[in-house]
Amino acid sequence: MEFEIMAQDYKAPSLRKLVGSLAMLVLVVVYALLAMALAEGRITDAPAWLQPILYAILGLAWVFPAMLIIKWMEKPGNKPKG
Repeated sequence: MEFEIMAQDYKAPSLRKLVGSLAMLVLVVVYALLAMALAEGRITDAPAWLQPILYAILGLAWVFPAMLIIKWMEKPGNKPKG
């Protein structure tokens, strides 16, 4: 009985979630490469007291575009009228 109720409540993942998941994967890979290049080229030349701050900023900056992707993924899709 409980299984039947759970089966009725199941909704298939939307295409938006698939696209969002792929976008997150691309974001993480591209951001990691850019962050490594930036850290190697610029942050190592910064004063020693500034480096931890810059590394912290660089390590957390990917969260903001990821939040936008997640918000977009969670929006309800266009439902057909009828």
